[in-house]
Amino acid sequence: MSAMPPTITRDRPRPDGAGFVEPQSQVVTLAGRRVGIHCVPALATRAGIDLDLVPFAGRVLIESLLRAGDEASAITLARRLAAGRPADLEMNFRPARLLVQDYTGIPLLIDLAAVRDAVVADGGRPELVNPAVPTDVVVDHSVQVDVAGRPDARARNESLELSRNGERYAFLRWAEQAFDNLRVFPPGAGIVHQINIERLSTVVRCEPGPVGPVGYPDTVLGTDSHTTMVNGLGVLGWGVGGLEAAAVMLGLAHPIAVPRIVGVRLVGAARPGICATDLVLALTAHLRPQDVGGALLEFTGPAVAGLSAADRCTIANMAPEYGAMAAFFPVDAETLRYLTNTGRASDHVEFVAAYCRRQRTLNGPDAPEPRFSRVIDFDLGSVEATLAGPSHPHQRVSLDALAASLNQALTDTGRGPARTDTRPHTTRGGAPGSVVDGDVVIAAITSCTSTSNPRAMLAAGLLAHRAVERGLAVPAHVKTSFAPGSPSVARYLRDAGWLAALETLGFHVVGFGCTTCNGGSGPLAPHVAESIDRHDLAVCAVLSGNRNFAGRIHPQVKANYLASPALVVALAIKGHVRGDLRSEPLGLDRAGAPVHLADIWPDDAELARAERRCVHPGMFAAAEPGVTGWAGIAAQTGPIHRWQPESTYIRRPPHPELGAVYDTEHDAIRGARVLVLLGDSISTDHISPVGSIAAASPAGRHLLALGVRRGGLNSYGSRRGDHEVMVRGTFANPRLLNHLVSGEGGDTVHLPTRERLPIFDAASRYRATGTPLIVLAGNGYGMGSSRDWAAKGQRLLGVVAVLAESFERIHRANLCAMGVLPVKLPRGWRDLGLTGREEFDIEGLRTMRESRQVVVTARPERGSGVIRVPAQVDIRSDGEWELLGHGGMLPYLKSRLGVR
Repeated sequence: MSAMPPTITRDRPRPDGAGFVEPQSQVVTLAGRRVGIHCVPALATRAGIDLDLVPFAGRVLIESLLRAGDEASAITLARRLAAGRPADLEMNFRPARLLVQDYTGIPLLIDLAAVRDAVVADGGRPELVNPAVPTDVVVDHSVQVDVAGRPDARARNESLELSRNGERYAFLRWAEQAFDNLRVFPPGAGIVHQINIERLSTVVRCEPGPVGPVGYPDTVLGTDSHTTMVNGLGVLGWGVGGLEAAAVMLGLAHPIAVPRIVGVRLVGAARPGICATDLVLALTAHLRPQDVGGALLEFTGPAVAGLSAADRCTIANMAPEYGAMAAFFPVDAETLRYLTNTGRASDHVEFVAAYCRRQRTLNGPDAPEPRFSRVIDFDLGSVEATLAGPSHPHQRVSLDALAASLNQALTDTGRGPARTDTRPHTTRGGAPGSVVDGDVVIAAITSCTSTSNPRAMLAAGLLAHRAVERGLAVPAHVKTSFAPGSPSVARYLRDAGWLAALETLGFHVVGFGCTTCNGGSGPLAPHVAESIDRHDLAVCAVLSGNRNFAGRIHPQVKANYLASPALVVALAIKGHVRGDLRSEPLGLDRAGAPVHLADIWPDDAELARAERRCVHPGMFAAAEPGVTGWAGIAAQTGPIHRWQPESTYIRRPPHPELGAVYDTEHDAIRGARVLVLLGDSISTDHISPVGSIAAASPAGRHLLALGVRRGGLNSYGSRRGDHEVMVRGTFANPRLLNHLVSGEGGDTVHLPTRERLPIFDAASRYRATGTPLIVLAGNGYGMGSSRDWAAKGQRLLGVVAVLAESFERIHRANLCAMGVLPVKLPRGWRDLGLTGREEFDIEGLRTMRESRQVVVTARPERGSGVIRVPAQVDIRSDGEWELLGHGGMLPYLKSRLGVR
């Protein structure tokens, strides 16, 4: 599915921002409340279809159409879904709420502030630019693991976070008072998606309407791709770009092409000792090749009932990694149990149950399986303990194949297999030991994927407890950290008596945020970092996260493995990935006897007892206020932000003023040059990194020239509010492999002079001569995190088109939202005979909207051999064409608001 830009005006006032009672609604009594509902079963009767055949996610979409007053489309959709046919329908989707984190939320709010400036300058009122949908901003991406392995780690990291991000946080404090319908969760509150399932999600909402209260499904769009996690609770939601979110915030519907709904039938039962991380990594490896890109997956089958709500959320979280738009688990008795157990009021849980029964969106053991466009079977009994890596979440690795996976990855990159060295390492507290290939230098329990799952976290605690009892310890070269997704995790681990064991092994709480999973792993110990650089070592990170793309976790770490929290602890103890985790011991106990993984692996029955004893509503009732000092941050007041020209964090962006790249006056782009030549699986981490800013990089040199201290360069993620930094950071990932140059890094060739330059410097040269730029890439361009700056940065560098074999869903939409043309090549650039050094023409612009085709002509630098390639324009809606014509989303929004 493609999330598409709005092509409609504010077609209907929405006093509550999401739902309102239409004349055709029914007023019913549900759990003692008189509410209006838009009755899906009644619609099914009018449509003459059996509602049991319609997927549960489809029923949510049908209700949305009914609430918008579009009964004709609702009937059409119901009939097609009941028949198992493609929906072949565009609809205006209005989410109940928006959810953003700080890395995406601050640029989004900066864009809104800039649009508000333009409205006011044109004589409009500031309130024209205001969130019409309830919007939550959770500050969870900025904390970094500067300090780890000590009791004061959290306090010191949070203090550093506040000192680094004062300007950003002051801007958020201003935005919260300047915009309506906006709520900010301060740093230290937890990870956005864990807060979403533990506190924000209602499953069903009941809000005031024009003629009385209205009940409707809780739905959400988020500016983080892992917004899909909430589908584990039966809340339909997915990730969009911040530019699309801006349109929804300003009161416009979010047009979507209803995707194919694919069933994933779960059968069997997991073996003893198998955890949710094992399940989701196995599912990711199984589903990624199954052509589910852009599909809405719905889980069905007898094994679903045996999965806890937390397990379902773990599986739904990873939907972007297997390519799906969303991964939906219908509401059932387990969903209601989770709501109760996380402290939701009993009368609300009763209302959710009553509403879902009335709308026939409550799944149960006797419910027939709906009809899907396709069904993929998966046997939970086939899952073994597993990891993923070393550079993609779908690279499944068995416990006995870690060494082989590392050696294969190194061989594939021309590095050669790991150099073996069996010298013993020093345990924590001793003198620094040697560091060699295959060593684990980062072991992090982190990320919403796992820390939201009590069973997974208790397993880590119990394994740590057993390891400490046997006298095991962690080598000194391993940087250990524990970043729970919410304070509740630390509470129930402490109650279980196992938090102390984690701390003994160095897994002290370093903060409540994404940390290592988002690239905030912080610095390595000096002797470790120096050894890696001096000897060109291939060292590893292991984390309980959801993303492990090259260069994401730490610039010095070549291989990154995703694992369950318990396996993270085990590999921290082992200290390396060179052996067989299944058969070789983790270490020696106090008596010198070998201790194997199986000897300390948690017992399912003991974990179940601990979960029943320690995980209860009281654990979730108390919300922490966030970091000390948040309330004292001085901020501007008033509706208009006063931009500070000297700021290197918050600057008024230029892209609201960008014009269209394409117009009806010209039929071709001529003489374009390739800025970067890329292969397959280029992620948004490659395009727009979030990690630390190197002093020698264009962004680093820019900041140093402005007087920023070398130690205060901070990260690209934290500086997303400064376009001057971000455009210089585009394609600056140290692991980027640009085939125009040798080796990895952020360089390219300025083709007219054949000079090797940083990519930003080369783009500046091209801009000075008026040369249009293109990116040439392979399959899966733009996979990974929802990251607006991956598209914004390319546009500001002068890129007018990206030519690739295929695009990931969100990034393709983001390119359109920045006015950059996505062109889908019929084959890879190598197969087409391209080298990237040609001059390119893109012809057929005047007719491409009707034909969906252009012709790409590549002329070699010298001699003959012109290559002409008919290619598909990968634009999927009239709305996206309109965005292209305006030069992007923000110029489009300005025009819709009457600002020229």
